Amino acid sequence: MLEEYKKKRSFRKTPEPEGNLSAGRRGKKQIFVVQEHHAKNLHWDFRLEMDGVLKSWAILKGPPEKVGEKKLAVQVEDHPLEYKDFHGVIPEGQYGAGKVIIWNRGTYELLRRDQETIEFLLHGNRLKGVFVLFHPVKFEPKNWLILKKR
Repeated sequence: MLEEYKKKRSFRKTPEPEGNLSAGRRGKKQIFVVQEHHAKNLHWDFRLEMDGVLKSWAILKGPPEKVGEKKLAVQVEDHPLEYKDFHGVIPEGQYGAGKVIIWNRGTYELLRRDQETIEFLLHGNRLKGVFVLFHPVKFEPKNWLILKKR
């Protein structure tokens, strides 16, 4: 699950964690993290702990903060769980070059998950409440929408 992540990076040059696929963190609440990423285009990386990795989406104008607000969320490669603590600068010439800041973090409760929908309750310092990531049928495979429900 981390092959694509590892292919895009030179770990001798970037401070990002190399990571390993794990069975998850048994007995612990699942975590989420949102990282403000000042790369070529400013965006927010939204990550949910699932299947032993951080499932990840890039959101251009930040995650929705108002009920009913929808934003495009482009699915990117899975990241290792260790990425939850990553902040700093990815050097020029490296994939995703730019400053990374932890914007929000916390735990979440999974409410529903199928091929087209992931619904969850966030317990963060900025983002709180029920959110849903869903993949409309007519969208490209990596394009999802994220919506704040309540």
